[in-house]
Amino acid sequence: MSRKIVEELKPLFKPESIAVIGASKTPGKWGNMMVTRPIQSGYRGPIYPINPREKDILGLKAYSSVLDVPGPIDLAIVTIPASKVPAAMEECVEKEIRAAVLISAGFAETGPQGKSLQDEVVRIARKGGIRFMGPNGMGIWSSSVRLNTAFWFTPESGGISFVSQSGTMGGYLLETANNKGYGFNSFLSVGNQADLSMADYVEYLGDDDSTNVIVLYIEGLRDGPRFLRQARQVVRKKPIIVYKAGRTEGGSRATLSHTASLSGADEVFEAVCRQTGIMRVYDVIHAFDLAEALAKQPLPKGNRVAIVSAGGGHCVVTTDACCGFGLEVPELDQATVGLLEKYLLPHAPPPKNPIDLAADPRPMSVANIVKILAESPLIDAIITMAPVSLQSNEPAFIRELLGSAEILSEIPKRYEKPLIATAMRGNMKGIAFELMKERGIPFYEFPEEAARAMYGLYRYSQNR
Repeated sequence: MSRKIVEELKPLFKPESIAVIGASKTPGKWGNMMVTRPIQSGYRGPIYPINPREKDILGLKAYSSVLDVPGPIDLAIVTIPASKVPAAMEECVEKEIRAAVLISAGFAETGPQGKSLQDEVVRIARKGGIRFMGPNGMGIWSSSVRLNTAFWFTPESGGISFVSQSGTMGGYLLETANNKGYGFNSFLSVGNQADLSMADYVEYLGDDDSTNVIVLYIEGLRDGPRFLRQARQVVRKKPIIVYKAGRTEGGSRATLSHTASLSGADEVFEAVCRQTGIMRVYDVIHAFDLAEALAKQPLPKGNRVAIVSAGGGHCVVTTDACCGFGLEVPELDQATVGLLEKYLLPHAPPPKNPIDLAADPRPMSVANIVKILAESPLIDAIITMAPVSLQSNEPAFIRELLGSAEILSEIPKRYEKPLIATAMRGNMKGIAFELMKERGIPFYEFPEEAARAMYGLYRYSQNR
């Protein structure tokens, strides 16, 4: 990766200090949220509110201009009306601020006059060496410095970096994924992409050690050929998952008024994804189901999946889901069946794959069975219903539950085969669940989600 983009985007992703231009004392205003949110998320650097009418905001000394701030400023967050942004950008140039986030709307998305104003801001920024995100965005989450300006809550940290052209839709999706337990390294609401483009973000995140998977919500590409080149290089190192909005004529028209994006022919974008190895999804939340597994699990060497569950119906539904995604659920050889039968209850059906535990309450049964499957050369990956529910407070049961969780958590690393777990949402809590989650085991509530995640792992292994 070009060292130039690393240096240019470092103050955006890892600012050591921020200034909020248009900071406000009024709750609910953008200028207020851009101060309160970093404070609440534990941002590690100084925050300088900029407002010529205030002496202090939320206990922080306020300044009339960035030029009055005594120390250096890495990142300016701009919330003032669009007509005032060029003058503010001039002051940022004079202060030698290196990056900016333009929350302000009223630019190219509003028509020719707004486009002219946006072009003026770009001219000033480029003359002064400032790279900026937006305008018409909702901010950023960067776990490395605990900087949150985009959400009312602080996201869970993790290996997914999410770049979205839509602020509201992107925020909704991240909150939904966050509620499912998925962790994020960064979130960028990039709006109109007047300066920095999707290609720039992909280039930076492709070499970011804290990013394991890149998820993109795209309405239109500003520089398609460059994006194509960058994505092709990055996919060799880490997966890129894309949801493309504006697939229909009506949707394409809507993107122009939303983020001033020309959507382009969908068949062309489909071809771009095929050429680069980008994984395209057609349901927005599916991107994060795939990303959660790709961020945490090794890639399978093939598409042969073993399925373990406490009940027959769950086995059947999971098998159907896997087969629907083109995964194979092979029948096991007799020698493996014989090994598995030793750990099953007498009334359990033959463990030919899927393996029905017949409501076996013993947590260690699952661990022993999954270990045998991981050792089998006929199996590339495993989906198992995880024993995480605390069904008894007896010390012996708790020891067995934790012992099982320990064994299951070591399977991917020890055998270099992915392990995906399923559990009811109400059971995704407690010491065993937290242990497995901490060790990188992804959990899904429904069989289709688990199968889709496994398919994502297999597909990326083929793309590479």
